[in-house]
Amino acid sequence: MTGVVAAVGAAAAAPAVAAGTVPVPVPLEGVENALNLPAPKISGQVPLPTPGSPEGPRYVEGRLIPEGALPQLPLSGGLPGADLHAPLPHVLGDGFEHIGVDAPATGLRTLTPGLSLDAPLGPPNPHHLGLPDTKLPQAAVLTPLLRTTPAANVEAGSGS
Repeated sequence: MTGVVAAVGAAAAAPAVAAGTVPVPVPLEGVENALNLPAPKISGQVPLPTPGSPEGPRYVEGRLIPEGALPQLPLSGGLPGADLHAPLPHVLGDGFEHIGVDAPATGLRTLTPGLSLDAPLGPPNPHHLGLPDTKLPQAAVLTPLLRTTPAANVEAGSGS
């Protein structure tokens, strides 16, 4: 019996893994049976981050150290999602109404911070017997990037 349950669970999770999220159900059937009241239905989605390939260093004329000495690493993933449907007692009669919040997992693209450096020496100068000119050292931190479009839907209505 346990093997059948594990196989069914793995088959149900396979499409979610392909989509980049793992479903996380919250089992509240025991509370519902113990209290003899409808319990809220809660589930969530946890995204799986996927690292990308960084851009390699770029050589720029006039610089001794390539641009992007510490490259930015792209990561793709998502924001976690949640789905909550809770029954509310109907004030005017029998039955239940419900309130629901649906915030699906959304895509997230990021770039980690990077570093760009330049040495305090310039290119060789023919006027100084081929010796390089000196200049101020340069260091720049490449800012991280975050792109996403979160969404949520709140609903209330009749039924459970």
